[in-house]
Amino acid sequence: MSSKKKTTILDYIKKKSFQRFSLFFIVAFVFLIFSKLSNDYKQTIKLNVRFSDLDDEILIKKDTTNYIQAYVETKGFSLMPFMFDNSVELTINARTDVTQTSKYFIFDVFKHKYLIERQLGNSFDVISLIPDTLLIPYAKRASKIVPIKFQNDINYSVGYDLKGKFILATDSVKVVGSQIEVSEINAIVTEKLVLKDVKTNIENTVVLDISNFKDVEVFPKSVDVTGRVARFTEGVIEVPITVVNQPNNVSINYFPKTVTLSYYVDLDQYNTIKTSDFKVECDYSEIEDHQTFLIPKVVKSSEFVKHVKIKQKQIDFIEL
Repeated sequence: MSSKKKTTILDYIKKKSFQRFSLFFIVAFVFLIFSKLSNDYKQTIKLNVRFSDLDDEILIKKDTTNYIQAYVETKGFSLMPFMFDNSVELTINARTDVTQTSKYFIFDVFKHKYLIERQLGNSFDVISLIPDTLLIPYAKRASKIVPIKFQNDINYSVGYDLKGKFILATDSVKVVGSQIEVSEINAIVTEKLVLKDVKTNIENTVVLDISNFKDVEVFPKSVDVTGRVARFTEGVIEVPITVVNQPNNVSINYFPKTVTLSYYVDLDQYNTIKTSDFKVECDYSEIEDHQTFLIPKVVKSSEFVKHVKIKQKQIDFIEL
């Protein structure tokens, strides 16, 4: 019994000693790492060039020399992010930081040493930079501005409709691509906006559809669309008929002299609609041989109404 107790106590002491040793070892190792990381080190960092404020038409060519080697000195802590990848992105403004020729952007590396130091951070001391001048090749694509055509399939709730017109955040876009393809584009359509049972204002973003073009980009790639939705009701009004293009040597009598128009109007404007807001014409020059009727057409209507229909499809006439 006594022997078993001694063995247990000995095991306990050994266990506690091992734990203390492990703790001291870890603490010592951590201090060693911190000590090493606090030292100054020199290392070469690869600066991969990226452009900002670049024109949409410009296409930077892939070139293995589009980078700068920066030989720097810094604390070990600052180099930890470069343990597995010694490259970092350097942003250059295409309008202010380079000289542009017909084929190259020319970046004066030494002249812009301050720019490199600022992006690397205050903990880095730049010792040298290679090369002293960077030539970055590019190609320029064709471009032009074309209008946007908004496509939609919107179903409104009963008694509701669009008031006015849809408003696009921009009515045109820039298309960029090959000269041949760009020259053939006269408009860009949106993907169809499909909405059902709408009775509130419309606020959506639609993507521009370039699926029919192989090597074309558009800027911007989407557009915001808004539309005001309001309560609508049907109205009915009598409007006189006017006959146009009637020869001077021809006299006719036609009946009826007025037509009934039905229309859709938002409730706020219902009481403002007048007969003078509409104009209905029959074009005598459109009469075919032996035809005894005229076709009435609405050639003018109020800006507040939509879906105008004429109840009488034909106007009978006789020559006098």
